[in-house]
Amino acid sequence: QVQLVESGGGLVQPGGSLRLSCAASGSIFSANTMGWYRQAPGKQRELVAVISSGGSTNYVDSVKGRFTISRDNAKNTVYLQMNSLKPEDTAVYYCNARRGLPGYNYWGQGTQVTVSS
Repeated sequence: QVQLVESGGGLVQPGGSLRLSCAASGSIFSANTMGWYRQAPGKQRELVAVISSGGSTNYVDSVKGRFTISRDNAKNTVYLQMNSLKPEDTAVYYCNARRGLPGYNYWGQGTQVTVSS
């Protein structure tokens, strides 16, 4: 069983920055593909950014150049640095851990990010 705990959400003005953290336990963290997803009210959950066990990253087009995903395997933590935030980035952000194994797909409880003046 994998436990994921997100932190770092909050209220920020447009153009501001936040850094989300996701602390993982219960597995060999370095072997996980880690991702950040978000879900805005009335919308489906979408993938924001993902980082593989080897460090390769991928982003949804709407955050490219503004968000950066990174991982610290020594701390079992994945981060999402969010810069130049926009009101449309407002959502609940979820951390995800997965591998190419049946049923290996875990979620955190989510952290609210609100971008508003």
